[in-house]
Parts: sequence; structure tokens; C-alpha cells
Amino acid sequence: MRPAQRLTEGLASLAGRHEVIGDVRGLGLFLGVEFVTDRETKTPSAEVASYVVERMKDLGILLSADGPDHNVIKIKPPRPLSLADAERLVRELDAVLGEDRVREIAGRG
Repeated sequence: MRPAQRLTEGLASLAGRHEVIGDVRGLGLFLGVEFVTDRETKTPSAEVASYVVERMKDLGILLSADGPDHNVIKIKPPRPLSLADAERLVRELDAVLGEDRVREIAGRG
């Protein structure tokens, strides 16, 4: 499996497990993950996005928040991206999204 495919599939899998992910979109290695407080209404959550960006930075992974509501994190990994890099990003993001603080921000904790 190619790293870009692993990253895309891994992010899509996270969307199935974490209610704060409203959408995963992008092309190739330019990907975005949208954070919401409510999937049905798609209420944007800039606070969750900001928290995720800061926590991932603590873990050595640089992301940025973007979008009109600042609730989308942009993932623009460096080239070359290895399969191990893609798996680490997905694993670390999964752990951060599982933190109590994310649930508190989203009103689920």
C-alpha cells in the first residue's frame, strides 16, 4: 500500500470512530479533516481543531487549522512520506482524538 493511500484510508477510518470528525477530504497528500460538534448539523468546532493542532505539535507532527470557520486541519506531509510516517500520523491523531479534553470541548464529556 502506498503511503498516501494509507493516510487517506486511515483518516477515513478515524472519521468512523470519532464523532468530532465531520468530513475528510482532499487529493493526494493535500488532505483536510473537518471538526464539528455535531455531525448532523455540521456545527464547526474551531476549538477542537485548535486543540488537535497544538497536541499534535507536542507530538512532533505539524498541522495547521484553516477554512472559513478555522475548523479544518490541513495535512500537507513532506515528501517523501513513508508508510511508517502515514501510520504514525493516523495513530497519533487517533490518540489525541480519544483524549477527554476533545470530548469536553465537543460537549460529549
